[in-house]
Amino acid sequence: MFDRSLKKRQKVDHLRKLVGDIGGRRCLLITNGDNTGAMNVRFRELGGEWTWVENESDHLNEMEELLGETVRRGSPSSIPAEDASQDAVISIDVHEHLEDCRPFNQELFRVVRPGGLVVVSTPNGNPRKPVTMLKNLIGMTKQHYGHQVIGYTIVEHEAMLREVGLEPIRSGSYSRFFTETIELAINFAYVKVLGRKAGAKAGTIAPTSNAQMRSVGAQYRLYTLAFPVLHALSRLDRLLSFTTGYAVSVAAQRPE
Repeated sequence: MFDRSLKKRQKVDHLRKLVGDIGGRRCLLITNGDNTGAMNVRFRELGGEWTWVENESDHLNEMEELLGETVRRGSPSSIPAEDASQDAVISIDVHEHLEDCRPFNQELFRVVRPGGLVVVSTPNGNPRKPVTMLKNLIGMTKQHYGHQVIGYTIVEHEAMLREVGLEPIRSGSYSRFFTETIELAINFAYVKVLGRKAGAKAGTIAPTSNAQMRSVGAQYRLYTLAFPVLHALSRLDRLLSFTTGYAVSVAAQRPE
């Protein structure tokens, strides 16, 4: 399923470039639901010594089964890692679930070593982007994604990270208009129709368990057949490289 996810593949490729060479380094990946563990596998392929943290408990067992490793249960106010123990910390789609991001950002600062790298990625918080407005029009509001806010902009992330002592050094974005529109159509189908059949809870926008996947097997096989066409359409995003994508990320460093 991960290999046929347009946005998740872009996410991992984008963050790999933002993080850079991590061979031999101690790395921590933090996620917050809608994660089967497949992203973790892709990051593990980069090398390094990885620790996995997931803030929701629903699918920890299946993540551990896929990874063959322990996945620690975390929370926004308490990352299960020692002070200054990590060379790189990557937070994927956590901030938009929080009412107050400062405690979590303080934890990111705490667990990364001086000179180490923190990377955060969330949906773009710009409410005027066309697909974001379309989501609201068709009822795919932030609540359907389990979010407190629609996301944050690069500027907002940079300000929040500076507030806790981290210094932004680079940033970027991914998933532009064509990819985001396709993803919205898929999410709409799952949240409004298929997810009910699969027994998915609110905030789940894709199958995240074996049981949910089996319940939509026929629809997934149809999607697999259509995937080459959808992938070709998503590549039209290259025509919009001058715009900021619907997901943003910032890399920041803890001062020596």
